[in-house]
Amino acid sequence: MRTMYVLIAATLLCSSMPIHAQTAAAPAEQTSAVPATQSSAAPAPTAKPVAAAPLPPQDWPNLHRYAAENAALPAPIAGENRVVFMGDSITDGWGHTSDKFFPGKPYINRGISGQTTPQMLVRFQQDVVHLRPAVVVILAGTNDIAGNTGPSTPQMIEDNIMSMTAIAQHAGIKVVLSSILPAYSYPWKPGIQPVPQIRLLNQWMNFFCVRTGCTYLDYYTALADDKGAMKPGLSKDGVHPTPEGYAIMAPLAEQAIAQALQSSSK
Repeated sequence: MRTMYVLIAATLLCSSMPIHAQTAAAPAEQTSAVPATQSSAAPAPTAKPVAAAPLPPQDWPNLHRYAAENAALPAPIAGENRVVFMGDSITDGWGHTSDKFFPGKPYINRGISGQTTPQMLVRFQQDVVHLRPAVVVILAGTNDIAGNTGPSTPQMIEDNIMSMTAIAQHAGIKVVLSSILPAYSYPWKPGIQPVPQIRLLNQWMNFFCVRTGCTYLDYYTALADDKGAMKPGLSKDGVHPTPEGYAIMAPLAEQAIAQALQSSSK
């Protein structure tokens, strides 16, 4: 019996030796075999990868447009009634040089073509408040009606105008709210009928100014015909003023600015 146990033990010992040897060698074999195994298990794809969704514009409100000019602009001198004009292409197209944009006046143009009220609201601190004006003249809303940055309801436009007004008044800046200019249609957005929306928003703006102490600048009455379009000769495309149109607007803006400054001295 003892001999049998010895033989059995020897047999088990011999049979276990390959197992231990294989186990010890396994890591080295696996290490060298991993690349081949992975390569065979994951063949190169033949289908084209799904395209990533396009990234949104990185500077949607166009904050970089005036960043350098703002940084270089000195603070207002004592007694200077600086005025910032905030707006879209109608303000932008007025001109930025001293011989065109209210020559001799400390007025600053911060209009950007195509902009809507949400874009202006985002850049309002940078392009208005930080410049420390006495008055801001806001002209906005027509591009919202046109849907330049997506659909906008009248309430959305009103909310953004109210927010810009609140920011300015909190900073001690007098606010002039300009009526939306007349437009019978938009050449870049055919099918939209802006006349009734413009009239309603201008009516709201007038009442809002009465409630909040802002000054209402009525361009609309001087520029519109009985259909709600621009009078002949005052616009090059039915939306943007000609020099003749700006010549009518300029004294109206000056009167509104003077009114706003007078209200601050009461």
